Amino acid sequence: MRRWVLGLLMVCAVLSAGAQDSFRWVDFHSDKDQSIVIWVTKALEGEKWTAIREIGVQYDQALVVTTERAAPDSSPATDVFHIYNVSLKSHLLTPILKGVNLRWVDGLQLVAGVHEPALLYDDCSGCAATTYMTTFYYDMRQHIFAARWMRGAQGAPVWTSSAPEGVTLTQMYAVLPVPAVGNQPTTEFLATWSHFDFGTAKPAQDYMFRYDRDPQTGLDRFMTLGGKDADAMKVRLCGATAQGAGMARGQDADICVGIVPHARAERKPVTTPPANNQGRSTPPGGKPKRN
Repeated sequence: MRRWVLGLLMVCAVLSAGAQDSFRWVDFHSDKDQSIVIWVTKALEGEKWTAIREIGVQYDQALVVTTERAAPDSSPATDVFHIYNVSLKSHLLTPILKGVNLRWVDGLQLVAGVHEPALLYDDCSGCAATTYMTTFYYDMRQHIFAARWMRGAQGAPVWTSSAPEGVTLTQMYAVLPVPAVGNQPTTEFLATWSHFDFGTAKPAQDYMFRYDRDPQTGLDRFMTLGGKDADAMKVRLCGATAQGAGMARGQDADICVGIVPHARAERKPVTTPPANNQGRSTPPGGKPKRN
């Protein structure tokens, strides 16, 4: 009887702490969050993990990130991460994602006023890895955390370390704002561009994708861009920065010269010494030392 009452009190405490409208990260040092930590640890029994890295809570579900280290003397850089959904009503655990080299980035505003937790990660370590991006959101229909733009086991591919032999690959991606219409709040989307240069073998090929959320259905979507839409997106991608809207990479590529004026000059500072440099370091206005 005492054990049953204790279990009931723990469930009530977990639901009270987890029943909230907005997403939040659990504070492992806070007394009020200890019931959630205990609950999640219990749910992870049977899973392979070395440490619990993060616990996020919204409504009656927890977004849980664990790391798995191959051996005590292994480098943390080789850790494998696992992300789960854990029900705070039951101990039901649902795997969401697995990878390496996890990097949390600024939350994406795919829904107006809501910043979804977002991350970059790789599919392998010590190899020609592909980097992916995804965000996590609370699926109101299924009452569970889910990852966006999943195709198979991975999110949206944004970068690769390999290219076909004899091909020069230029890559670029950015999180960009959706142009506001009237008083509508601004939202964001992810855009990627891969440019394959085959030299004299055949004409170059461009692959451009846009990843966002359909405002009508609430479903994830990704679109292939072509024609005028692709040309307009090239301008936006080349002009993107890592500040403001979120994340960007690859904007220093030669391909942006001519698309965005002075693109290379802004990103490639001149490091060549002036012609009269004699290898001496003399402060402006100072007198050179005589030998």
